[in-house]
Amino acid sequence: MSSFDHGSTLAPSEGWNAVSHAMVQTLRPESELEGLLLQDPVFLRGLLWGVPRYGHPEGEVYKHVAEVLHNIEELPIEPRQRHQLRIIAFAHDTFKYLEDKSFPRNWEKHHGMLARRYMEQHLSDEGLLDIIELHDEAYYAWRMQFLHHESDAGQQRMQRLLDRLGDYRQLYYLFFKCDTLTGDKVIAPLKWFEHSVEGIQLVVF
Repeated sequence: MSSFDHGSTLAPSEGWNAVSHAMVQTLRPESELEGLLLQDPVFLRGLLWGVPRYGHPEGEVYKHVAEVLHNIEELPIEPRQRHQLRIIAFAHDTFKYLEDKSFPRNWEKHHGMLARRYMEQHLSDEGLLDIIELHDEAYYAWRMQFLHHESDAGQQRMQRLLDRLGDYRQLYYLFFKCDTLTGDKVIAPLKWFEHSVEGIQLVVF
């Protein structure tokens, strides 16, 4: 039994069926996996979580996912990359509602790690799972260097990310761009990434 199974009791099945239908109409799943995710009450609860806030004036997670999916449509990429990016988009922020933000941070309970663990039930591609887990890591490395003025630590954090990504560096960049160009997010981390990371092919949309 999955550690996420407790969520199945969050609402009567009729209620979640209606939510599932609404999410299908909004996010337009294109694959069997996307459709399956939109049937799980645990996943649906995460999509419904959120209020307007800095970086996310849209509020609920599903609205942000829709914005990311729109950006993915604008990319000049192959169908396989598009499919991969859509899966990452569906999952990346959906477990914020279970995240532990107490101090000091327990990074094992970061929403990216929680999303990875959930998606391990559905994916065997370690590269995709790494991107889901680490999708905010480039931002954290930028923040450490330029906001906290911890240059060495920030550079080391970024290098660890790039080492983890390996051949998935380009896919990470594409998702980072699609994720950053939403809401009212600061775009400085994206510009820094594009300027400083070697081995990526820049895209414009």
